[in-house]
Amino acid sequence: MGSSSSSYAPKTIYLDVDGKVQKVVFSQHCSPCDIKELLCSSSNIPSSLYKVVPLSTPQLGEKEDMFQNVLSQVAEQFSRAFRINELKTEVTNRIAMLEKRVELEGLKVVEIEKCKNELKKLRDEMTSRGGGRVNCPCKYNFSDDGKKVTPRRDVPSYPKYTLSQETIEALKKPTFDVWHWEHNEMLSCLEYMYHDLGLVKEFNMNPITLKRWLLAVQENYRNNPFHNFRHCFCVSQMMYGMIHLCNLQEKLTLTDMGILMTAAVCHDLDHPGYNNTYQINARTELAVRYNDISPLENHHCAVAFQILSLPECNIFANVDPEAFKQIRKAIIALILATDMARHGEILEAFKQKVDNFDFTNEEHVTCLKMLLIKCCDISNEVRPTEVAEPWVDCLLEEYFMQSDREKSEGLPVAPFMDRDKVTKPTAQIGFIKFVLIPMFETVMKLFPQIEELMVQPLRDSRDHYEELKQIDDAMTEGSSFMITFRTDLKKCE
Repeated sequence: MGSSSSSYAPKTIYLDVDGKVQKVVFSQHCSPCDIKELLCSSSNIPSSLYKVVPLSTPQLGEKEDMFQNVLSQVAEQFSRAFRINELKTEVTNRIAMLEKRVELEGLKVVEIEKCKNELKKLRDEMTSRGGGRVNCPCKYNFSDDGKKVTPRRDVPSYPKYTLSQETIEALKKPTFDVWHWEHNEMLSCLEYMYHDLGLVKEFNMNPITLKRWLLAVQENYRNNPFHNFRHCFCVSQMMYGMIHLCNLQEKLTLTDMGILMTAAVCHDLDHPGYNNTYQINARTELAVRYNDISPLENHHCAVAFQILSLPECNIFANVDPEAFKQIRKAIIALILATDMARHGEILEAFKQKVDNFDFTNEEHVTCLKMLLIKCCDISNEVRPTEVAEPWVDCLLEEYFMQSDREKSEGLPVAPFMDRDKVTKPTAQIGFIKFVLIPMFETVMKLFPQIEELMVQPLRDSRDHYEELKQIDDAMTEGSSFMITFRTDLKKCE
């Protein structure tokens, strides 16, 4: 196949026999026996000589046997050497074909990626033009029954970071600066938390499976301004910090801590960047699927357990089936509790128990875990101002994206999400005063030690934004005065 004809041309060797040069020509079909006959003929050695040697002459017989063996080996080597060029040509041609095939396959991959990017751009253009309602995009279309979430990378390829003692201690505190870390470093920190809390040992996790699971989780958070993997890490780190700050290792079981950490890691999986109000008003696929009941939180749960359904990502693979049912039930309850529509209900339920809280009462502990994940989910203002304030910008950016879309689709717009009405101080003051401080002060009744590191920073943050609002108001009044003054001045002229 495509071989050069020269590779099949006869081969020639020259022998010096008693001073006379003999030419021996080999064709492509020569066998070792044929080559042996040719060598005998060209050397004037009758091939029958080996058969007529008398037994009475042992020395001659031994010499001829030796010569016959040598000649047979030479013939065999010539035969092999004759085929080498053919083999080289065939291998070269096969390699060329494979290289061509690899090149073509590579071009196909490039074209596929190019098409994907063009489709994404087209969809973004359609959305920005507002030429009709587009369903809130979800990475996973559940209309295909049995479709599973698969990680884009199925091998744990992120590098192993050795955390310094300083980092290890900082991880346990609410003051941890989450902005200084890249994704691979955050993955290593999460991995460390699971080992440090004893969860890997408690659930008999394969460390490689833990890595794969964390990678799959990271890959299934979108690049939203706010609800992204960094937010996931932020919430998980705050949960880890509260476990240490509140000494929960002494009050809860390892299973409870595994539930708290895993729910925190998974709580916003595949968040599309548009909240439940939009999902319901726009009648998206998620809202229809979950009957307008916490569509996003139900979706986060579904994606979380689709990832865990993959054997290579199932960190609970070695857990008893009955125990896993309870773990699954508890994780779902915690993720569903992050729906802010249920905030008053959950906080009130905890208030009724906190004065006589019983850590041996399963209902009390479940209520506590639900409130803990809520605290962690909206805990940014607990952190130092330089860490917390960029999160406000990220959240407002996501809000404004939604409100712009709602306007283009003719849907109701919440005032706190409207770029024409909201400011950073007005967005934060009410939320801190009426949501965050009351909730954290309620938790403080059970864990007084959080006041200094968590509650007081919230009070300071409230004061900070109230001062900013006063400045804004003063500037607005000043502008209004100047406009009125100029108007009056023109009238006088």
